[in-house]
Amino acid sequence: MSIISWIILGLLAGAVAKILLPGRDPGGLIGTTLIGIAGAFIGGWISARWLDRPIATDFYDGATWAAAIGGALVLLVIYRILFGHSRSR
Repeated sequence: MSIISWIILGLLAGAVAKILLPGRDPGGLIGTTLIGIAGAFIGGWISARWLDRPIATDFYDGATWAAAIGGALVLLVIYRILFGHSRSR
C-alpha cells in the first residue's frame, strides 16, 4: 500500500477507534484524526515486525484493518491518560 492508502486507512481507523472508545478527547477531532493516522502506521509496523504478519498490499485486508484500529485504540487510550483533563470536585 502507498503512503496515501495508509493515511486514508488511518483516518478511518481513527473514526472507528473513536466510535469504540466514546467520550471527550483533549485534542478534539483533529487530534483524534492524527492519532488514527499514527495508530495505523504503528499498528502496521508492530504487525510486520513482531507478529510476523507482513503488511498486505491489499487495502481491504482484514488483518491490516485490525492492526490499524488496534494501534489507534492504544494510542487514543495513552493520549487520554497523559493529556486528559482531571475533574475537579
